Amino acid sequence: MTTLNRLASLLLFILLMPVFARSQQKTIRIACVGGSATYGDQMQSRSHNAYPEQLAAMLGKGYAVTNFGVSDSLSSGLSGLESVKKVTGGTYQVVFLMPEPAREGRQLISKPELLQAVKQMKSGSARVVLILPPPAWEKDSIGSADPATKTVLIPMIQEVAYETGCEVIDVFSLFHERNDLFPDLIHMSSLGGTTIARRLYETVTMKVRTNADLFRNVAQEKQFSSFYGYQCADFMFAGRSCKIVRPKKVVTGMPWVWRARFWGHEPQTDIALLERGFHIVYCDVAELYGNAEAITIWNRFYAYMQKLGLSARPALEGMSRGGVYIYNWALANPGKVSCIYADAPVLDLRSWPGGKGKGPGSKDDWEVFKKDYGLSEEEALQFNRSPLQRAAEIAALKVPMLHVVGDADEVVPVDENTNPFEQAVKAAGGDITVIHKPGIRHHPHSLANPTPIVDFILRSTGYKVNFAALPAPASEYRSGAGWVEGTGWWNNNDDINQLLSKKPGIDIIFVGNSITQGIAGHRSNLTYNPGLAIFDSVYKAYSWECAGISGDRTQHVLWRLQHGSYKASKPRLVVITIGVNNFPDDTPSEIAAGIRLIVDWLKVNMPSTKVLLIGPLPAGLRPTDMHREKYYAVQSMISSYGDSKNVHYLPLADTFIRKDGSLDPELCSGDGIHLIGGGYRAWAIAMKPAIEAMLTK
Repeated sequence: MTTLNRLASLLLFILLMPVFARSQQKTIRIACVGGSATYGDQMQSRSHNAYPEQLAAMLGKGYAVTNFGVSDSLSSGLSGLESVKKVTGGTYQVVFLMPEPAREGRQLISKPELLQAVKQMKSGSARVVLILPPPAWEKDSIGSADPATKTVLIPMIQEVAYETGCEVIDVFSLFHERNDLFPDLIHMSSLGGTTIARRLYETVTMKVRTNADLFRNVAQEKQFSSFYGYQCADFMFAGRSCKIVRPKKVVTGMPWVWRARFWGHEPQTDIALLERGFHIVYCDVAELYGNAEAITIWNRFYAYMQKLGLSARPALEGMSRGGVYIYNWALANPGKVSCIYADAPVLDLRSWPGGKGKGPGSKDDWEVFKKDYGLSEEEALQFNRSPLQRAAEIAALKVPMLHVVGDADEVVPVDENTNPFEQAVKAAGGDITVIHKPGIRHHPHSLANPTPIVDFILRSTGYKVNFAALPAPASEYRSGAGWVEGTGWWNNNDDINQLLSKKPGIDIIFVGNSITQGIAGHRSNLTYNPGLAIFDSVYKAYSWECAGISGDRTQHVLWRLQHGSYKASKPRLVVITIGVNNFPDDTPSEIAAGIRLIVDWLKVNMPSTKVLLIGPLPAGLRPTDMHREKYYAVQSMISSYGDSKNVHYLPLADTFIRKDGSLDPELCSGDGIHLIGGGYRAWAIAMKPAIEAMLTK
């Protein structure tokens, strides 16, 4: 073989390597075992919307998900575990098992039965993940759930998980006070299925680190116990009681939460982060109130955690007086903290334990505080080294902060602690978010559904999945969405694709959510079309179609573009108006990333099509509303997505927002999101110059 031939062969090999690698990739097979919730009983478009099917759509290529859920009408009483035999023998790499609550005459599964089922499935080396089921709502009590689920079934599942080493996913907490996701108070809606599918997606796609058992390196004598199904090591360090709880699967980077004080109190955030591969760590420095001795002990303990291999930047968690500990340590250790979660935190020691304001304080603790800091009564009254007085220094750390507070806190008054602290931090350019719980006193701490706290920590540490940028079909089903009774998202998606397939070379496709859906076009499943006549009049010179679907978010539009008839229809122009439905769950940067993917997909896959990018329309009745703040933040980020060729960015703030900053009530509805008749006219007219310019180039 000549040198030239060898070089040609080598080049061909290099070019074919990606193809060869893909051909060698094995499909990961996933089984979902359970009862009616897994099967999707009574769910609209069950074959699409049961959570195993939604999970499959999210995961995409490289995965095969099989739904082994058993319908109520077929279950013999073991809540779907009849399917266990079908998933044994090593053919599935991952098995999700959800034992369901007893209802409608069915018995609750026993611990021996569950143990046997788990052992059967693990015999084939499958990764078995147990799911703490959603509530079984009582028909006679709209706001409460079957207590046996929480007090009997869930502890039993956690015990089995501890004994077998299985992972656990808590979806029970995700449905706290969400009986609206159970239309008949028994069976889950398709939107409830989305909630579970997203959690399972996070679990399947975790980047797991192997050989990460740091317990082997803990030199101290230790004892082991179960922390809600997770192994907890108790040991002494520097004369202080310490704990480390390890996750079942350790995520790469070895992230950890360092909890200050009140170990195990309201543990839902800690449990949720254990599920996601975080370690939970505790070093008791009570009762030193964050003084120099406490900082010294924690510094030594931090160095020890580094020796064990944990991340260099833990997330700090402090409840009540724990707030003083975490903020003082962060100030003494700049650059070593990823984020701070403070819950009803003490931020001024004169407020508590001093009781020098509205609160009663604690006389005994006040004396301990003075002793810890070596202060006289007069010096203590002038003490200015609490986190509140150092707010500007804390802001300078550039660490994201989240506070969760009860607005009726009688022990640690918000007006003396978090409120002035937030103002001072923001004035100094710091990053702080406060979640207020109206009417709640000092207890209970945390949130029954810890998702906002968990998401904050995941974002701050770089582990948050951006669902706004993950292509996925929607699961909306409500008749109130403006659809003919009995139809849902899939019917409307199919309707759009059929229309577009019959209109090659169409001039304009308007793509978006319910606002866009309101212009209707030639859709057959819509009952509400306030913008149809207006758009027919303004754009009568063009062929156009409406591709808006109520409830859609950026991820849904991205999926529709990838799987629909948009590319084949070869439109001259696509108008993208999307993002407002992402506001409740996603950050501006996450939403902007989803919009970026939509634009990029269109540029690559439909290069001859021009794009008019609007993003979300103005939202929020007032300038200070959350929706308005997110609107401006998203628009600021997507303003650079336009180019000099096919993508034109068109902000519409001036069209819908009055000079005083309020949303124009003659154009927008009282929800601060949707348009009324006048709004559709203003929208159509505002877009027309840009559309005409793009179509005449």
